Amino acid sequence: MGALKGRHFLKEEDFTPAEWRGLLDLTGELKTARRAGTEQQALGGMNLALIFEKTSTRTRSAFEVAAHQQGAHVTQMDGNSSQLGHKESPADTARVLSRLFDGIEYRGAWQSTVETIAQHSSVPVWNGLTDEWHPTQSLCDMFTMREASGLDDRDIAYAYVGDARFNVGCSLLMGGALLGMDVRLIAPSKLLPPDSVVRTAREIADVTGARITLTEDLGAVRGCRFIHTDIWVSMGEPESVWTERILLLRDYQVNRELLERTGVADVKFMHCLPAYHNRETTVGEAVYQRFGLEELEVTDEVFESAASIVFDQAENRMHSIKAILVATLT
Repeated sequence: MGALKGRHFLKEEDFTPAEWRGLLDLTGELKTARRAGTEQQALGGMNLALIFEKTSTRTRSAFEVAAHQQGAHVTQMDGNSSQLGHKESPADTARVLSRLFDGIEYRGAWQSTVETIAQHSSVPVWNGLTDEWHPTQSLCDMFTMREASGLDDRDIAYAYVGDARFNVGCSLLMGGALLGMDVRLIAPSKLLPPDSVVRTAREIADVTGARITLTEDLGAVRGCRFIHTDIWVSMGEPESVWTERILLLRDYQVNRELLERTGVADVKFMHCLPAYHNRETTVGEAVYQRFGLEELEVTDEVFESAASIVFDQAENRMHSIKAILVATLT
């Protein structure tokens, strides 16, 4: 992976299929070494800046733990503890931090912000999530599907069901295209990825042999070994958006019947989390009070079933992020 030293990690299409596969292979090697107690620290003495303008559980924890296990130190910043975007531009912030740190992670709303930080940084910059892309998640998801199925990449068929316009849907589309997978995005037509993203994915698929399907038809889950989804609504969005989104997506809930439609006996359910599968969250309770729905994008029955590998997936965020750090810093 020496070819990735000094590179930024901003979105999937910045990498070749060979580089993407190499990151997955490295993820497996690092996870195996960690489990065997033979991990060697490659990042000793390094210092990493972690900027979280958006809140985070898995991404924050994964970057911290991965860095510490590899011997690096981290400094966390958020909208209240840094000047980024308030008194200092992303470009100026990048020029300051890259003088002090060996790498910078950014999680926030705009892809343009992380791209600007990367443009003005002299050290690797990693995208921890923007509204457009979530590449650390898709790398983790590709690895989790490899691990759970034991199949070659080209033999893995998966579907993303729900709102596919934004980061998770777009990143799952692009990540699978790079690996030659059978990728199916199932959503109302107005909730499919932008045409520009689809065009790029299809261009990659022409090289890798990936099969790409975008459809409203839930019958397209047939033959899929993995079903992915993501949340439909976020706290802070206006009620009018919630109403429209739920009306559009209520038939796209991942439930037992949808898993059965795959025809795959050991089909697995995946979710980047958090998930609204019950009323035990502020958002879940608010949705129940407004719409009378106790579950949204996935039923509690599926979430808590043997088919669910969401917590394997969550753990793998750390192993795949560790691979990104090692590959781009050493």
